[in-house]
Amino acid sequence: MGLHREGYKTIIISFILLGLLVFVFFMTLGNYPLILWILSTAAFLFWLAIISFFRYPVFDVEKNDSQIISPADGKIVVIEKVRFDEFLDEERIQVSIFMSPTDTHMNRYPVSGSIAYVKHHPGKHYVAWLPKSSTDNEHTTVVIDEGRFTLALRQIAGAVARRIVCYARQGEKVEQGNQLGFIKFGSRVDIFLPLDVKIKVELDQVVKAGKTVIGEV
Repeated sequence: MGLHREGYKTIIISFILLGLLVFVFFMTLGNYPLILWILSTAAFLFWLAIISFFRYPVFDVEKNDSQIISPADGKIVVIEKVRFDEFLDEERIQVSIFMSPTDTHMNRYPVSGSIAYVKHHPGKHYVAWLPKSSTDNEHTTVVIDEGRFTLALRQIAGAVARRIVCYARQGEKVEQGNQLGFIKFGSRVDIFLPLDVKIKVELDQVVKAGKTVIGEV
């Protein structure tokens, strides 16, 4: 298990702030050792929770050009046919993965190919499992040209998530399973697949980034 670089700054700042808070506890609650112990322990556990959020599993992704792998850890909350009208204007099968705060939040490329389109959209911060969050929430859209087909996905901020990190750059070549980016604190990823892709997941299924097969070409 690794610690994602996107968390270094947050972990250090939270350590300093929580350390100052514990110092204040010691200065003001010295005569109440039980309360002091409870509050100090809670601060330490909260810091451990922040560290845990930025963890990610380290493993070699088994690349397969006939498979589309999950870009995120989480639970399947949507499988439906939609009209995808950003960059591409055609019907697609949308598969949405909701990531709770306890899931790892590093995103991976579901296929290899070249980045045809990248755009960040500012927006609202509805809870990520609502259907309107796909278009109304802050999100980043990425379209990958695999060669035989194109695949679009969206990193979507949720009610708690306030920062989307996307490493994709238009024109660059990417490899299946490599890091696409990171979303901080609860969010969602939508994948928009060609209609002829065979879907291999079901609603409410728990999936793992880089491991679970979402669809087969």
